[in-house]
Amino acid sequence: MPPRLFLIPLLLPALAALVLFLLLGWRMDAVYVALATLSASALTLVASRDALKRQILTLARQVRTRAEGTPAPGSGEDERDRLEEVANLKGAIDTLHHQLSARNAGLDQEARILTAVLDGMAEGLWVTDAEGTVVRHNDALRGMLQTAGHIVGQRPLALLRNEALNEAVTRACREGAATRLELTLEGLFPRTLAIRVTALGRDLPGSAAVFHDVTELRHLEKVRKDFVANVSHELRTPITAIRGYAETLQGGALKDPNVAPKMVDIIHRQSERLSELVEDLLELSRLESREVKLKVTDVPLATAASRAAEVVRPKAQGKNITLELNVPQGLVGRGDERGLEQVLLNLLDNAVKYTPEGGRVMVLAGQEDGRCVVHIRDTGVGIEPKHLARIFERFYRVDKGRSRDMGGTGLGLSIVKHLMSAMGGEVKVESQPNEGSTFTIFLPVSVPTATAAG
Repeated sequence: MPPRLFLIPLLLPALAALVLFLLLGWRMDAVYVALATLSASALTLVASRDALKRQILTLARQVRTRAEGTPAPGSGEDERDRLEEVANLKGAIDTLHHQLSARNAGLDQEARILTAVLDGMAEGLWVTDAEGTVVRHNDALRGMLQTAGHIVGQRPLALLRNEALNEAVTRACREGAATRLELTLEGLFPRTLAIRVTALGRDLPGSAAVFHDVTELRHLEKVRKDFVANVSHELRTPITAIRGYAETLQGGALKDPNVAPKMVDIIHRQSERLSELVEDLLELSRLESREVKLKVTDVPLATAASRAAEVVRPKAQGKNITLELNVPQGLVGRGDERGLEQVLLNLLDNAVKYTPEGGRVMVLAGQEDGRCVVHIRDTGVGIEPKHLARIFERFYRVDKGRSRDMGGTGLGLSIVKHLMSAMGGEVKVESQPNEGSTFTIFLPVSVPTATAAG
């Protein structure tokens, strides 16, 4: 018991008696009476405490005896009174126990639900105390930060070497200010995180930070910007040429029989290039948006290769390039007939385009590892190894000036990759500078012709 709780009931009667006798003018008697009253109060308090202690010990003994099933000595009436007291005490304790248990169970359930919700979030989350130290986080945050160490107990500056984030957490804890920021995490797999830091609010000390992984979003934004820039550049060249020569013809060159036909021919070729570019853009857009519905059937590869070769044969003959086809007649793959012909046409057209005069372009086909394989091999200028990883990107050119002079749109190989992916196949390239290139496409084998020789 605290000393003040013991002294107040002890001194209060003595002080009251002392004041009363002083008011009556009995000064010496007042001191004696006060001392006597103080002594009586002390004896009464000690006796009360001892009696209360004995009652508590007796009650505890009776509860223990009752719980053990051993009868306690005493008269029947006393026994009934004690049993009633024990029953009342036991009921009160049981009620309190049930209330506390129900409350603890509810709190535990709420904590489990909260933990499940936080760990199920795609966004990362941490909560800090008033000093900015992390006291809680969810599972997604660990993956975003790419760390296997402890997060709880760390300061923001120790987890992410970013002063702006540390200052944002400090302002949220001290001033209740909210901050939005974005940072990039370097490493094997760089990530861009958009972070919102806020105070906890509701008179709770500390702050909370929500992390959104916007890496893919920023990548798509960059792709979109690059795409718009590339399309604008590609369209500008033929449009400028057409406009320039048209204005020259309008200025009087149309009447010149020597100059006018050449200019008209240039305008025609540039308009064809513009048309090809628009068609390729539309085709690529349809493929990426999955608007093109491919009809996967059994496709005789010899027929598809022959049709594609007939389209490019005039161009090959104009450059004295030998075009060889070695595709077994019984080789049948699974794919879209029109799509496969377009793939072969694009690859053959590139092979003829980048092969010098007097070279060779070969189409070899067979079966490897249970798949149909078609190789388009040329003896052209080849590709440096540093370009191979990006050769199938839109508008990517190894030699930009040379490709434009040859009329390429920079979209052919990207269309090839999307078509092969849509047909359940793939395309690969192998090349060395000045040694030629080999583009290889893989397709599933038709089940009825799975024994065809390659």
